[in-house]
Amino acid sequence: MRDHIAVKFRAYPTGEQARLIDRTIGCARLVYNLMLETRIAHWQTTWESCHPTPAIFKDAYPFLREVDSYALCNAQRDLEQAYKRYFKDKNAGYPKYKSKHHGRKTYTTNLSHDNIRLDDKARRLRLPKLGWLAVRQHKRIPESWRLKSVTVEHCPSGRYTATVLFERDTQTPERTKPANIVGLDYASHGLYVSSDGERADYPGFYRNMEARLSREQRKLSHMVKGSANWRKQCERVARIYEKISNQRHDYQHKKANALADTYDAVAVESLNLKGMARKPKPNPDNPGAYLRNGRKAKSGLAKSLMDNGYGMFCTLLEYKLARQGKPLVRVDGWFPSSQLCHECGYRNPQVKNLSVREWACPSCGVRHDRDVNAALNIRDEGRRLIERHDS
Repeated sequence: MRDHIAVKFRAYPTGEQARLIDRTIGCARLVYNLMLETRIAHWQTTWESCHPTPAIFKDAYPFLREVDSYALCNAQRDLEQAYKRYFKDKNAGYPKYKSKHHGRKTYTTNLSHDNIRLDDKARRLRLPKLGWLAVRQHKRIPESWRLKSVTVEHCPSGRYTATVLFERDTQTPERTKPANIVGLDYASHGLYVSSDGERADYPGFYRNMEARLSREQRKLSHMVKGSANWRKQCERVARIYEKISNQRHDYQHKKANALADTYDAVAVESLNLKGMARKPKPNPDNPGAYLRNGRKAKSGLAKSLMDNGYGMFCTLLEYKLARQGKPLVRVDGWFPSSQLCHECGYRNPQVKNLSVREWACPSCGVRHDRDVNAALNIRDEGRRLIERHDS
């Protein structure tokens, strides 16, 4: 069994290398747009599809020969995949032209005849046309991993990164009956509460940086768009966003690794996160009503939901568990985990109100913490789904 794993390194190009990286990104974007324009024009003229290649544009644009040819080939591959996604699912949208001012600035090159090499001792990466590129190698790469491709990105913060894709041989982990199962109940301000009573206590990195971010964005709004100071301020704002993102990802990876190493299976709720983000903000005077007095209603949970990145956390947790042969069980979102008494199974519809944080079961008299009780019900439902699947 073969598995792919990507490792991102911070890159430190020289001035000449940085200019060549930006030129390669621009050429890949140009080739993508030219091929898209050619396909659209050919279809409108002949009602037939065509598959242009980067080679047909090199005579009209000689500077395309100065950059890495694999970057242009990968631009062609990206366009082909964009068309495949469109014909497979119309909701994906028709392929669009790439903009210089919007979107990610990246290009990808592939390994061929040892043109890419990672030097662990010197902490440098050799790339076609660029030569040796200094990187901050924070992770030791095993010798059994085979290098496949490298994606170089010029981030909005002005920094450069190199994401190296490796291929490794792995054995299919044996699927055993899980004995130690944990249930996770989503918490808007704390990420999750486990059935063991553990609270993630997510620090809220965005909220901690919100005052600083507002100050820098206020400065940006007062500057002339397109000026040198405006571009410098854009980088300052982007660096704050990048720091928040890095803090969030680091926290999520550590929490997901701890859960994957501790438990045999994890049960979570299948939540409609987009719908939760669009939910109107509740009226503090009347909890059952919403603010709709002419201005756009904002969700009271949207900021916390976007801050903790629960959807990405579940994705990380799922593949980390899968590497160890452990399942991530997704319980139906309509399962009344908060309303059911974990002890006797009595359903209390009054717990629907989010303001109820603790409640006593009218049937058995046991007092419940709302989140811990919900996590226990999710754990039991997850165990039931696993047993039904195995049977």
